[in-house]
This record gives sequence, C-alpha cells and structure tokens, in this order.
Amino acid sequence: MIKIFLTVRNRLAITLKCLDAIRLHTTVPYQLYVYENQTDYLIEEHFKYMMKLYLKSRASQITFNTDASTFNAFSKASACNSFGAQHEQDPEKDKCDFLLILDNDIILTPKWNEHLSVAWKYVRKNKLNNVRVIGQLPGGIKHKSEQCQLGPDMIGKLGFLGGSGLWSVSSDFFRTVGFLNLKELVGHTKRHDQLYWQLLHKSTSGKPYIMGIDKKLGIHCGMLCGSVCNTLTRLKGKKVKTNDCIKFEESETAIRGLGFQEFFDQINNNTKLTSDW
Repeated sequence: MIKIFLTVRNRLAITLKCLDAIRLHTTVPYQLYVYENQTDYLIEEHFKYMMKLYLKSRASQITFNTDASTFNAFSKASACNSFGAQHEQDPEKDKCDFLLILDNDIILTPKWNEHLSVAWKYVRKNKLNNVRVIGQLPGGIKHKSEQCQLGPDMIGKLGFLGGSGLWSVSSDFFRTVGFLNLKELVGHTKRHDQLYWQLLHKSTSGKPYIMGIDKKLGIHCGMLCGSVCNTLTRLKGKKVKTNDCIKFEESETAIRGLGFQEFFDQINNNTKLTSDW
C-alpha cells in the first residue's frame, strides 16, 4: 500500500486529469490525501468535484486550507507538514511501501508505482541508507555520480537536489529527515524544495540523498496549465491583482475540453513535455 499527498491550488482542469491518472495508472491499493490550498477560482466546482471523490471513497482525506490554516507560509510546505504529522500517528505507517509527494500538474504514467517499487526494493536490499527520495530522471537532479542497475531495463543514478513535484519518499521520511520550519516560509510562495535539500543534506551527512530512475513516472504539464508558484513569485511586490493572474482561464477551457485518454496521448507524444522534467 502507498500514500499519495496531492497539493492543489486553482487549476481544476489539470487537477481532474491528475486524479484520473492516479486512479487509472496505479496498480496497487493507495490512500489519497488531497490538500486544496487557498483555491480562489472556480471554488464551487472544486468543492463539487471533491464531494464526488468523497462519495465514491476515492480519497482518504480532503482538506481545504486558508491563509490562516497555512500560517501565511508557503501552503505546500504547511500542507506537507500536516500530512507528515498525520502519517506519523498511523499505527501501521511502516507498512507503507512508500509515500508519494505530488503536484497537481504532474500526470502519472501507467504502472508508475511498479517502477518505484523495484527501485525501493533495490535500495533496501543494498542498504543504501542515505537514499531518502526516489524520483525520475532528469527531474532536476544534479551532481549525479553513482549508477545502479535496478533491473534488466532500468538504471538509477544517485545525486542531489531534485524537484518535489514528484518525490517518492520512505515511510520514515518525516522521522529521519524532519519537518520544515514554517517561520522560514512566511510570506513565501516557494522554497519547499530548497529547505528540504538542506534537511536532506544534514540527515545524510552530505551523501547523495536522491535516486533518479530512467523511467518516465509522470509528465510535468506546467507549461500547459500555468504555474501558480512561479506566477506569484514573479508578481510579488507589484501593484496587480495577483489572484486574477493565477486563474489561467484559457488553459482551463482547453484542458477541460479533452477526454483523459486524448489528453494523455497528446502530452505523452509531446517531446517538450516528456524531456523537460
């Protein structure tokens, strides 16, 4: 069994595709934890769809966060801390194969979890105790060094950094690596990854802490649907209505007009998307 932590802010159309991919492309039992962080566009539609998830028992938890409940800090970081704290209270937490940290603009590929299970089994069998995160290549991973033959047709490379849009982490991640200090993130719309890189570096005494595998686990669709974090960061301090700038109305309409398989085929055949991250 695996647990999936999914963060959402606006961008309902891509969120629906992300949720479809989780349901259709995951081959083992999972628990889904959805965090709606300060969504302020198509609010009723967000609530209606999340109600459907609840009624169909497709989500273990659905949380709608506000500025107050995220303490005015970067909402992904605050939500991640909440998810981790709840996971740590689970009496059966160590039975999880792994936890998945996922952004809503990542579309998982078929059998993604099977590739990660092979990688985690290799890590545990070979006692690579410094590997705290497994993602995909290139995935923002830098300073790659050691290469591991994970299977007949899959390799892994150890390195540093890596974008947390798709991170699989061990079930003891929040015990061995820790939680983010939200005081450092008040007023920010980024820096979740940067602060975790520091914690990961510390927890492994400077050893490579992330493994990237040469299998496409998820397709990053930020260039299609717009980036909330990048837009808010770019507009910080400017005299504009930032909330209006993260609605991405045109992309909402375009993505919503496609069925899931049509959309997936399009992005899977788009080399800009599949090679970007």
